[in-house]
Amino acid sequence: MIIFLGVLFHFIGGFASGSFYIPYKQVKGWSWESFWIVGGICSWLIVPPLAAWITIPDFVEIIKHSDPQTLMVTYIFGLLWGIGGLTYGLGVRYLGVSLGSSIILGLCSVFGAIIPSIYYQFNPKDGKDSISMLFTSTWGQFVLIGLAVCIIGIVICGKAGIVKERDFAKGNQGALLNKDYRFGLGLFVAIVSGVLSACFAFALDAGKDLADEANNVWKLAHPGQGEFLFQNNVTYVVVLWGGLTTNFIWCMILNFRNKTFSDYTNKKTPLIANYLFSALAGITWFLQFFFYGMGESKLGNGPSSWILHMAFIILIANVWGLVLNEWKGVSRKGYTWLFLGILTIILSVLIVGYGNSLRS
Repeated sequence: MIIFLGVLFHFIGGFASGSFYIPYKQVKGWSWESFWIVGGICSWLIVPPLAAWITIPDFVEIIKHSDPQTLMVTYIFGLLWGIGGLTYGLGVRYLGVSLGSSIILGLCSVFGAIIPSIYYQFNPKDGKDSISMLFTSTWGQFVLIGLAVCIIGIVICGKAGIVKERDFAKGNQGALLNKDYRFGLGLFVAIVSGVLSACFAFALDAGKDLADEANNVWKLAHPGQGEFLFQNNVTYVVVLWGGLTTNFIWCMILNFRNKTFSDYTNKKTPLIANYLFSALAGITWFLQFFFYGMGESKLGNGPSSWILHMAFIILIANVWGLVLNEWKGVSRKGYTWLFLGILTIILSVLIVGYGNSLRS
């Protein structure tokens, strides 16, 4: 049951992340930087402390008496992740929800799952999975196999994207549905985003002491009830300060450069609807990590949780890509590669889930 709940929570989080960009598509008359930062203020500044206050009433005190070095390292990784999050939005803009998410999150899953394990190989810490633990244990080997299968699925999805690009180049009508489609630029941005987005996993590791304290306080008050589902909510507050810093500075620069500060008060656009859709996107985005924390509390803070989270996001994003007709006009060959990639990623999720069941 614990494994099932962990996978379920990761699926809900993946659904939220794979869906968050959809409300942005309803924003009318605003530049990208304007709706992105409005949504970002909700997801990085307003909602995280609210969620922490609801679930961890003393979260401010936990942050206040935490080791300053822990807070600084967590914040710095948040800054780096913020660049990844910023370029994620651009990657989706240039490649579409389906292809952009597959490439970005594929790279993110690899770096986010493997690098912390390598780090803890040389800097052992209780409760952390080292790379040798993964290679020498049966459960760890299944997790690694699942990661490898996930990578194969991502490569297959990438092949589908190449077919899509070729079909668009032939002038098929699908290209008209995404006027921002730029394969070369989008691929570069997606690679940068995928690498830096993995810093969120590093930030959670760096700020684990915050979550541990919240967990210990809760367990003292609720003996015998297992791990605290919302322990990571206090860590998110610090991580997302870093993400907000990066994104706010860049969006303000773009507002200045593109002379789009008027977006926020332009009565010729549906202002109320634009603010509401942007806020909805931001709230939906945060829900991914709200449920990620719940899933991680069930499965453990290791590569398996990160892989499941990324795999579910890729699946949902590809489904949305189909719903939004991003693949309209693409040949049957492209659809075949896409569905084969999705099925491969589903297989990777099942393998990782089985590995976690062996660990238990």
